[in-house]
Amino acid sequence: MTEVIGMSREQGRKIITSNRKAHHDYTIFETYECGMVLTGTEVKSLRASRASLVDAFAQITGREVFLHGMHIPEYTLGTWTNHEPRRVRKLLLNRSEIRRIAGKIRETGLTLVPLSLYFSDGWAKVELGLARGKRLYDKRQDLAKRDANREIARTAGRRGKGAY
Repeated sequence: MTEVIGMSREQGRKIITSNRKAHHDYTIFETYECGMVLTGTEVKSLRASRASLVDAFAQITGREVFLHGMHIPEYTLGTWTNHEPRRVRKLLLNRSEIRRIAGKIRETGLTLVPLSLYFSDGWAKVELGLARGKRLYDKRQDLAKRDANREIARTAGRRGKGAY
C-alpha cells in the first residue's frame, strides 16, 4: 500500500474581512457563497489578511458575475507578476443561481453587495447579499431599536445584580 503525502488543506472558515457598513446601509434579503478567480499574488495577499470591501459591489454582465471595487493590496514580496489592486474579479456561481439573482435584480430593483471575504477549506470565497438600500429614516429606526434593546439589557442586568 502506498500512501500519498502532501500538503494538508486548511480546514474550516477563516474570515479575512467583512463589510460592516453593508448591514447599516442595506437590508439584506438573501446571501450567496461565491468562489473567485484570483491570481497567485492575490491569494498570498489575502492569506496575510489584507483586503477591503468598502466600495465593492457585484454586477451581472451577460451570464457571469463580476466583483468591482474590491481592494487587495499588492503582495509585498511579489515581482513583476504582481496584480492590479482594484481589478475586476470574476465570481463563480451556478448558472441557475445567476439566473435567479438576475431575475430578482431586474424585477424588484435589488443590488448585490459583498458582505464578507473568507477562506473556506482553503478556497477563497466571498459572501454576496441580495440587498436593497435603506432610507435615512430606516437607519434611524434601526438605531432607535438597538438603543432601546441595549437599555433594556442594561436595566435587566442591574436588576439581576440587586441594584434596583
